Amino acid sequence: MQSLPPFKWSAAVVSIALVGFPNVGNAAGDGSTALVVPVEFILFAATLLGVALLHRHTLRTALIGLTCITLYKLSVTGFKTGSGWAGLVGHLGHEWVLLTNLLGLLVGFAILSDHFEKTHIPAILPRFLRNDWMGGFGLLVMVFVLSGVLDNIAAALIGGTVAATVFRHKVHVGYLAAIVAASNAGGAGSVVGDTTTTMMWLDGVSPIDVLPAYIPAVVALIVFGVPASFQQQRHSPIVRDEIPDAAIDRPRLGIVAVILGAAMATNIIVNLNFKHLSDSFPFIGAAVWVAILACAIVRPLQWSLLPEALKGSVFLLSLVLCASMMPVDRLPSPSWQTSLGLGFISSVFDNIPLTALALRQGGYDWAMLAFAVGFGGSMVWFGSSAGVAIANLYPEARSVGLWFRYGWHIPLGYLAGFLVMLAVMGWQPRARDEAPDRLSADQQMEAGRAFAIERFKGN
Repeated sequence: MQSLPPFKWSAAVVSIALVGFPNVGNAAGDGSTALVVPVEFILFAATLLGVALLHRHTLRTALIGLTCITLYKLSVTGFKTGSGWAGLVGHLGHEWVLLTNLLGLLVGFAILSDHFEKTHIPAILPRFLRNDWMGGFGLLVMVFVLSGVLDNIAAALIGGTVAATVFRHKVHVGYLAAIVAASNAGGAGSVVGDTTTTMMWLDGVSPIDVLPAYIPAVVALIVFGVPASFQQQRHSPIVRDEIPDAAIDRPRLGIVAVILGAAMATNIIVNLNFKHLSDSFPFIGAAVWVAILACAIVRPLQWSLLPEALKGSVFLLSLVLCASMMPVDRLPSPSWQTSLGLGFISSVFDNIPLTALALRQGGYDWAMLAFAVGFGGSMVWFGSSAGVAIANLYPEARSVGLWFRYGWHIPLGYLAGFLVMLAVMGWQPRARDEAPDRLSADQQMEAGRAFAIERFKGN
């Protein structure tokens, strides 16, 4: 029997799901259909299965799945914003800011990692890292800390760039999974460290309420970091001495600082002063690229990196867009069990819409949720943007089989961290803060008048 080309297998997996379940999810009002599972979920599951099985053709598989889901929504169910092409345009208009920001960050940080490598800092780092498994663990700690103050994508790429040098381009898949997990864990307790925590901040969740996510994050770092460091040490130890004649390229180091500073400053300024505009323009992605192009005067860009970075970015955007089309209107009632489950779901289902639904529903322990949806995506390489960024640097990481086989310590770390947090902190659901800028002018005047009356009575 003649075998099908890989791209035809991709189309076949998605098409069989649609043909095999023609009436799934279209239950009549009289209850004549016993099984009610929306077709969109079947198509999305088939797409993810195709990505897992055909890791050499992930982009093509994701695009085929996106096309099938879009055609089904156009012809059968419509979108939340309406039916037909008008509904599709409305849906894309709602999602374009998020997609553009992700595209700008993923491609921009690929340029950033190239600049960072050429600063020669990775070549000098072995001087400060031990040449045993503790050196590998120290690098994971560095990624963890960087993610909390920068961004999980940038931290993962910097960690992957350093690993390529100190391990002589022989990085174990289990250690690659650990780099992704360290970046996601480090961003879980910081409102500038991950897209999901930033979304919570924008919606009124206090940064103090997210901060306890570092309790399970640190536990998870130890649980997965130690075995991953041993894996890497056996696979390829850290070079004993730094590369001779390596001198820091200070202009490039300045470029790295400018790009990271632009991303951080824009994120903070927009969140503090222009929250109402954050959904109308991709400020962070635009700021990163303004900084990159401005710095091209000092050091030229490596344009040859863009095609591969674009491929990986379009793959992630395709999955994010597929997830945004799923007919999910609400989550189960808030509880620690729900939060635990969302962590596993976020490994294959984009955590951004999950977080949006949780915020709309309210009543969650925001620190527990931040750790669950932030770190949970580490269990599969395409479960987080940091994982996709690492897979752009190391194509071997795209094998879900290898990720599961050698990254077994990631779900173990997730469970250990979650259970420790539950034992120490318990389930502490919190309401979102009401920001002053949400009050109308009349409400602010009434509040001022009431305050003045109270002061007058007090005197």
